[in-house]
Amino acid sequence: MGTKVVNLESADYSDVIREAAELLAGGGLVIFPTETVYGVGACAVLPQAVQRLRVLKGRTDGRAFTVHIGQKSAVPGFVPGLAGTGRRLVEKAWPGPLTIIFPVADPAAAAVIQASSPEHVPAMYHEGTIGIRCPDDHVAADLLTQTPMPVVAASANLAGNPAPTTAAEALQDLNGRVDLVLDAGRTRYLKASTIVQVEGQGYRIIREGVIDDRTLRRLDQTTFLLVCSGNTCRSPMAEGLLLRLLAEKLACREDELAEKGYHVESAGTAACTGLPPTAAAVDALMERKIDISDHRSQPLTVEQVNRADYILTMTRRHLECVKALAGHAEPRVRQLDDEDIEDPIGGTRPDYVQCADRIEGALRRRLQEVAL
Repeated sequence: MGTKVVNLESADYSDVIREAAELLAGGGLVIFPTETVYGVGACAVLPQAVQRLRVLKGRTDGRAFTVHIGQKSAVPGFVPGLAGTGRRLVEKAWPGPLTIIFPVADPAAAAVIQASSPEHVPAMYHEGTIGIRCPDDHVAADLLTQTPMPVVAASANLAGNPAPTTAAEALQDLNGRVDLVLDAGRTRYLKASTIVQVEGQGYRIIREGVIDDRTLRRLDQTTFLLVCSGNTCRSPMAEGLLLRLLAEKLACREDELAEKGYHVESAGTAACTGLPPTAAAVDALMERKIDISDHRSQPLTVEQVNRADYILTMTRRHLECVKALAGHAEPRVRQLDDEDIEDPIGGTRPDYVQCADRIEGALRRRLQEVAL
């Protein structure tokens, strides 16, 4: 008997997604679109469904299939203690065309296994790792979210054939071998996802796809941007202090922060280019054995705002300037302290020391809100 094919443009969308989710939960195989290629999914906790998928794909080596999730918030259920590179890629690249292989030393400790059975480990985990994909496609997201059990999937083609970018291409290989095809037209990227394996403090590219290595390096970095007016007093002091605090928190040297994926910079909403920090600001931090004398001022740019994960401003006015420059950055910008940290320019040495003390205290509090 032929496979049922549903064109999502002409069908009752909610009913079709519900039917597809019920099919998966009942052990069926469903072909669905993603932003890269079409995939074929099976319920990960139904051995008969996983076996059907293995036979379909000719997978006899016992390797696990990639888990597909509808929301990135589901990741901790599969990966206990998510941190570092893995956490940064999840937060910045998902949903998106990236498959991440995470290390999981003890799969039995994962919530998804504790809620089901250790017998399901081989369907999702292999040699202390798990591959997960969170597609940036509303059909895939809706289907995966509505399916009450975890779903594993692979590209909807026979081994050795090209991965399909249309439902028609998928049917050429799999017609009559799956239960349902959700036809949403041609995929967005017409190319497979990039696959990376998280290793220690970094990652290794297993397969190049939509996302290139340059983009991955950027995604694997957490950038803090400190903003004041002239970028010669408050924000340079904040930059030096934050570098010290991050190194302390991560138990490393400041020159190792970049290797661990952290970058700190500062800028001014009314800054000139290339001015050194004020002598009083340099002296205030030298008491803490922090040398900011090499700093040179720079005006705040849209590019800086776009690449920053955390934007901390000295005053409410600076915060409003950032939002006026790049309104989309609003979720990432915060005032460093609850009240404005006023400019000490022209003040006495104790004024600068007091300002540095206040900045350090506020940074310590803000760092408590950041998952490093």
